[in-house]
This record gives sequence, structure tokens and C-alpha cells, in this order.
Amino acid sequence: MVMGDLPQETDVLIIGGGPGGYVAALRAATLGKKVILVEKEKLGGMCLHYGCIPSKTLIHAANFVEDARHAEEIGLSVSTTVNVEKLRAWKQSVIGTLCTGIEHLCKKRGVTVIQGTAQFESPNRALIHLPDGAGKQGIEFGKAIIATGSKSIEIPGFPFSHPRIWSSRDALELSEIPPRLVVIGAGYIGMELGFMYAKLGSNVTMIESLPSFMPHVDDETRRLLEKRMKELGVDLKLNCKVEGFTETTVTAATDRAGGKSNEKSGKNKNSNQTNGPETLEIGAQDAALAVKTSMGSVYTDYILVCVGHKPFTDGLALDKARVLTDERGFIATNISMQTNQPHIYAIGDVRGGPLLAHKAYLEGKVAGEHAAGQNVAFLAKVIPSVIFCDPEIASAGLTEAEAKKQGLMVKTGRFPFQASGRALSMNAGDGFVKVVASQDNTILGVQIVGPDAGELIGEAVLAIELGATVEDFAMSIHPHPTLSEGLSEAMENFLGKGVHS
Repeated sequence: MVMGDLPQETDVLIIGGGPGGYVAALRAATLGKKVILVEKEKLGGMCLHYGCIPSKTLIHAANFVEDARHAEEIGLSVSTTVNVEKLRAWKQSVIGTLCTGIEHLCKKRGVTVIQGTAQFESPNRALIHLPDGAGKQGIEFGKAIIATGSKSIEIPGFPFSHPRIWSSRDALELSEIPPRLVVIGAGYIGMELGFMYAKLGSNVTMIESLPSFMPHVDDETRRLLEKRMKELGVDLKLNCKVEGFTETTVTAATDRAGGKSNEKSGKNKNSNQTNGPETLEIGAQDAALAVKTSMGSVYTDYILVCVGHKPFTDGLALDKARVLTDERGFIATNISMQTNQPHIYAIGDVRGGPLLAHKAYLEGKVAGEHAAGQNVAFLAKVIPSVIFCDPEIASAGLTEAEAKKQGLMVKTGRFPFQASGRALSMNAGDGFVKVVASQDNTILGVQIVGPDAGELIGEAVLAIELGATVEDFAMSIHPHPTLSEGLSEAMENFLGKGVHS
């Protein structure tokens, strides 16, 4: 596409081609609107290329490796090696297939896709900066949808510009499997990636500044995760604050399997960190990073920083569009995704709320349809979440603690996967299903911890959206032997009618 100096006109301009942006584009175009979609990199955004899809692809592979290590427990002898190059190529093939599908959908539905970055010049005009100095293109729009997503938070002393300081995006490039990896932040992203690298062969240390980790899960779930971390050799340091790092050069490297030593190393002349010589206890390569913490030094090959995300609005010039943000930089909207400028919408991570792709999908549909003149709103009762660590954790609706915090009188029912024939046949008996319901037995929330939790939670979402009661669920026959039986068993236990636990 050759861009001219004259501005293009469009009914709807969408800035950002991630899960919210491209869905909004497809819906608005399907409803007859002329749509221009601007994406600075590739369609699919962070989720497809550097988040949801690559992480789950690599986690799936890591689970194969871990299962192979325990195959002897069920009478199988299996050996595995990890070919990083082939694994990375497989990951990219998955991403490529999905990206091509999105491109095809946009082309088929008449969405004009422009690669570049957008900057508002007024509430009805934007300037698109094309890549590689190819020029600029003005766009005049009737309506605009901002879907620029979020980015990893960088903490002082650990710049992502350093080649061995990783954001989650860097970690998913899978440049190598480091012998040692420090993960700063024990939230859900840190847990997912820390477990993944541990299964692939890294010695992982997780550092969390708070006295606990994963604050939104209950104590029972946390105990299961702690158990699994010990099994994987993950060292979790709580109440531990990071203070910076030094780069060291090993004078006598040691084999990982060769035990501990007291090799001497000096400060790298290129480092801007201070302090004198370091003592390296475990050596694997000819260089290391010494992470300074409130509990002493931790030596590592790479540092992965996972302390959260913030809205990505860099360069948008929201002030020229007169679009307001809150104190954290997120763009406030109403339930139809409209900002304080009714013809400008915001969806996905840049809008705040749980930063989840499936929430962005629905918000994209709402914004695209509303921009096309339909009277629609985001009215979901619950937004499910899944944490792909080990065991897998999924939830929908209120936890027991959240319900009590809201002053609600609730009852609970629980079913352990240790009593599930299907879970035991998979050698995956850790975990449980828990239901939280009101005094009239209306289901308010479900938590699932265990195998395929993310696949199971959709049934609970449907039940809550339809206002189902525990009796409704318990009377629905579930096939045997399956993991889904755990849901109905938890409901039966809630009613005092359970027989299997």
C-alpha cells in the first residue's frame, strides 16, 4: 500500500491488532463499516506472539519432559532430550498458523490493515507513522477504538535492555535453557514461566517481596504449589527484596553435577553495579549474575522480571484526543467501552480490569458492534481465569474469602481429585474442586485445582451466567470416568449427598 499525503477517511479506526483490536475490527466490518486497523508489529498482538500462545505451547512441551521423568512410576522407561531449536521452531509454527488465520479473516471481511504506530492529532484525526521511515499517513475517523494492550513493568536496577535481564516476552523467545534462572515476582506469570523452565532443566529461584505468593489463591492451593516447587527443585524466597545485581567472571568453571565449590570471580568491567569480588558457589558457564537481595546473593545466568504489567499508551498523544486516564494510566470507559469521548472506545489491557485475552475478546465485540450503531454492553457476570502452572489453577466467580469479605453468607462443597478415578489413572491426583454458593444454593463461584482445570472451568462459567443452583448442577449426569465428574461430585458434597469422598 502506497501512502499519500492526503488523509484517508474511515468509519472506524482501530489502534492495536491484538485479541481485542482484531475482533473489534472483524465485528465492525461484518456490520458494514469501513475499518482501518493499525498494528505496529503483527496481527494477534502480545497475546499471540509473546504471551498466551507461546507460553502455553512451551508449557505443553515442558509437561511432556516432566511426565517422562516420572514414567517409571507407571512402568514405562522413557528418555528425553530437549532440542531447543526444534522446540522454538514448533512454537513459531503454531504462532504463524494462527497469525495467518487472522490475516485471512481481515482480508475476507474487508478490513484495511496498516503496519505502523498511531498518534492522535485531534479527537477525530490520527497520524500513522509507517515502519522503516516509509513516511506518515493521516487518518480521519468517525470513531476510534484503542486496543494497545499493556507492557511488562521494569523495576529499578534491572533494565530489560541488559541482554540477560528478561521480560516475559524475552523468556518466551526460548533463546536457550539457562542452567540457572532467577525469577523476580511470584505471581501467575512468574509461576507459569518458572515452572516451565524448571521442567525444561533450569535450576530456578523465585524471589517475592511479599510474605506470601499468589495472593488471590487460597491456602490449600498455595500448599499444593509449594509441594510441587519442592519436587521440581524450585527455591522460593519470600519476604525477599532485590537490590540490584553485579556481573561476575568465573575463574574456574564447575560442572553443574560436580557439586559446590568456592570459585573466585571479579566484577565485570562493563557493569555499572558496585561491590568488589564475589564468591560463586555453583558454576555452569564462564560468567554469572549475582543478584543482591535482602537475604544475600543469588547467582544465576539470567534474571526474569515478572512483577506485573502497565497500560501501553506510549506515543498515542491521548491528550490531543482529549481522552482521560485514571491515576494508573488505564483508560476509563463505560459498559459499552466508550471513553469520556463517546466516539472513542478503549478495550483490553489498556482499559484495565483483569488483563486477560478472553476479556479483551468480548470487549472487542462490544466496542465493534457499538461503533457500528448497535446498542450493546459488557454485562458478563464472571470472567474466568486460568493459571497454567502445576497443578493447573482455574476459577470463576467468587472464592470463599472474597464472598465473606463482601459480607455474604455462603456455603461450600469440595471434592478431592484423590477420589477421582480418572485423575488417579492419569497419575494426577493432587488438587480439588470447590464450589461456593449462597444460602439459597445459587452458585457464586467455582475453583478447580488439578489436571485440565482450564478446560473444566467453562462449565462453571456457564452455570454462574445462567444462575444455576447447586441442585441443577448435581442433577446433571457427567460421564465416567472423567475429570468433569469432580464438578458434580463437589456439588453433591455441598448438598450432603456425596458418596465418593
